[in-house]
Amino acid sequence: MTLEQARSFLKKHNVKYVLAQFVDVHGVAKTKAVPVNHFDMILEDGAGFAGFAVWGLGQEPHDPDFMAIGELDTLTLVPWQPGYARIVCTGHVRGKPWPFDTRHILARQVARLKERGWILNTGLEPEFKLLRHFPDGSIRPADDSDLLDKPCYDYKSLSRSRNIIEKIVEALQAVGIDVYQVDHEDANGQFEINFTYTDAMTSADRYVYFRMAAGEIARDHGVICSFMPKPFANKTGTGTHMHMSISNKSGKSLFYNKADKRGLGLSELAYHFIGGLMEHAPALAAFCAPAVNSYKRLVVGRSLSGATWAPAYISYGDNNRTTMIRIPFGHVELRLCDSSMNPYLATAAVIAAGLDGIDRKLDPGEPQNFNHYLLSLEDIKQNGIGVLPQTLKEAIDALDDCELMHKELGTDFVTEYVRLKDMEWVEFQRHVSDWELKRYLEFY
Repeated sequence: MTLEQARSFLKKHNVKYVLAQFVDVHGVAKTKAVPVNHFDMILEDGAGFAGFAVWGLGQEPHDPDFMAIGELDTLTLVPWQPGYARIVCTGHVRGKPWPFDTRHILARQVARLKERGWILNTGLEPEFKLLRHFPDGSIRPADDSDLLDKPCYDYKSLSRSRNIIEKIVEALQAVGIDVYQVDHEDANGQFEINFTYTDAMTSADRYVYFRMAAGEIARDHGVICSFMPKPFANKTGTGTHMHMSISNKSGKSLFYNKADKRGLGLSELAYHFIGGLMEHAPALAAFCAPAVNSYKRLVVGRSLSGATWAPAYISYGDNNRTTMIRIPFGHVELRLCDSSMNPYLATAAVIAAGLDGIDRKLDPGEPQNFNHYLLSLEDIKQNGIGVLPQTLKEAIDALDDCELMHKELGTDFVTEYVRLKDMEWVEFQRHVSDWELKRYLEFY
């Protein structure tokens, strides 16, 4: 899209305001509404923000403004907000890309791939829950008839939420995002929308747009769309599986090898990439599972339906949904991520880890094709399988100790991220929960 085409597009669709949009360190969308007659400003100097007012931008109150400069090829309408368009921005300070801007961090990793003539394609599978506040103060599925013990793929539950689901899908389709299936997932009130894979940066941009759309459309219907990893202790958590493969400039997958002796359809390059993901899994967890609540999902144990569907161990397997990495024939699915992730950070960390595996020719070992949930921790360790961090603190400490992430994502940024997440952990540790009150208030 040229500038003139963009102006015609905005005029044709009666756009009054353009949202100059970027994300904070948590991946939460931040915007300024710019009147359309000042659209050019977003592309030139950018929309100005006080960086200290936003999480994780590494700025103080006396620093220069964080200028969000729009990427013209990301201009789209905001269908649920008539008269508005959205343009994705990359942060600049004093005319240079800002090293704390997470989209820029991903851009640097994408550039490393490009130097080798490679493209990382990703397909993200976001899960979410449609919930509602009830008069008794509880939070439950918005559809109060969604009560099955094993509700996955249930027709009735999908049908009864169709008004919201259809509006979300239509909002995605309206901006060229190809949705190919929607289903009710394993927990009550939980759904998943799948859209076609594309290059990693576009996938991340679309993921942010999806969360914006789903959240606001659900709210318009009086419902909460939650991306919280584990709102209910006895039900399946909310993940975002990341499917991926590397291709060359002509579009040929470099991960695919029909003659793979292990029968997984993977090339040697793909196995080395997996080796890197496994080598750096503890540090990866800090970005892929970035919340205190994330680690209520990454545990072995029964949920109401009989399985958590989330990994707790550092392993890979053929179509094995109890491993950290599942191999649908010919490509890689990372199951570590949850729906609270910042997609730019998670993807950047995945590229850094995968390229390290390729450069060092790391061997992931043989695939582990058994149900990990059925084995004890001792049995798992005897099989030579590592354990994923079981708390945010463990993941943050692993990240802080990871030389690769400091080098590739920027040590100043990683230090700031660790500082913020340590603060989050301390706040959690100081919080007095309902469980504690019920157990100890009159216990002694």
